[in-house]
Amino acid sequence: MAKSRGSESETNGARERIVDALLDLASERSWHSITMPDIAERAGVSLAEFRNHFPSKGAILGAFAKRIDTIVLEGTTHDLDTETSRERLFDVLMRRIDALAPHKDAMRSIMAGLRHDPLSLLAMNQVATNSMRFMLAAAGIDAEGPFGSIKVQGAVLSFAHIIDVWLRDDDAGLSKTMAALDTELGKGAMMVHRLDDIGRMSAPLATMMDRAMERGRSMRDRRSWNRQDADQDPSI
Repeated sequence: MAKSRGSESETNGARERIVDALLDLASERSWHSITMPDIAERAGVSLAEFRNHFPSKGAILGAFAKRIDTIVLEGTTHDLDTETSRERLFDVLMRRIDALAPHKDAMRSIMAGLRHDPLSLLAMNQVATNSMRFMLAAAGIDAEGPFGSIKVQGAVLSFAHIIDVWLRDDDAGLSKTMAALDTELGKGAMMVHRLDDIGRMSAPLATMMDRAMERGRSMRDRRSWNRQDADQDPSI
């Protein structure tokens, strides 16, 4: 058992070193100039061990995003329970930016590189979607139901814009970043209200369609039973 725990610790340690190595390299050079051997050498692992942990640079970014998720979620308390959902989300996303702050130079390189790589950008959208679903949950915002995915994707796009502002914001108080976040949250609130309105308006139609489908199934069942009775009646 002790050996198993030691092996698990070594595995986690190697993964963390690989993530840190990529971030260090990204803070020093362009994203596309970073190679797999570069990362392995900086992390102090062989290419074989690297491959056992991650298949690509994008997968390492996924692990980094999960690390940031954990920092934010572990810092979530019930102190803001009395605040509005908009205020809670403002707090959660600002804490996410605070967690990213030590890696700001690396983030500049990563974001610049991804903009010129549509396939990697598409893959990273799924990573961002997974993260944002938890950020919304931490703020007490329901992201389930028929419009849940739209809410999450909208939040992903909004936060991407906020990150762009943050990367150019050299003010220690992050005034531009907070202003952009406040603006995006205002837009998001309007979108959510519209989705709720659509949901309320479409509910009667959905109920009518369900009833129509149920009547259709009942009529088909009755016709099927009538045919069975006819086949079994010897007088016919």
